[in-house]
Amino acid sequence: MECISYKKGYKYQLVEESSTDIPILPANDIKSKPDYIVLTSQRNIKIKKGYAWDGPSGPTIDTLNFMRGSLVHDALYQLMREDHLDSKNYREPADKLLR
Repeated sequence: MECISYKKGYKYQLVEESSTDIPILPANDIKSKPDYIVLTSQRNIKIKKGYAWDGPSGPTIDTLNFMRGSLVHDALYQLMREDHLDSKNYREPADKLLR
């Protein structure tokens, strides 16, 4: 079960690991620095306990579906900022996942 809680400086923080399959397929497994995020070549993203993020932004409400979507979206954007994923190829798929 995925649990979300508040952490100062961020709106949410995972209190349990989150794992879900997504339609993004990297050539090799990717790990963030520190290794809070693991995106496997089997289309699975694992986000470890303790990961903090800001939740949905823009004209959305913090519903459970948008909070979960924003978790994966923010994690993918972090992988792009760290140059693990090319933003030219993965920004649009990450945005579609949020929608």
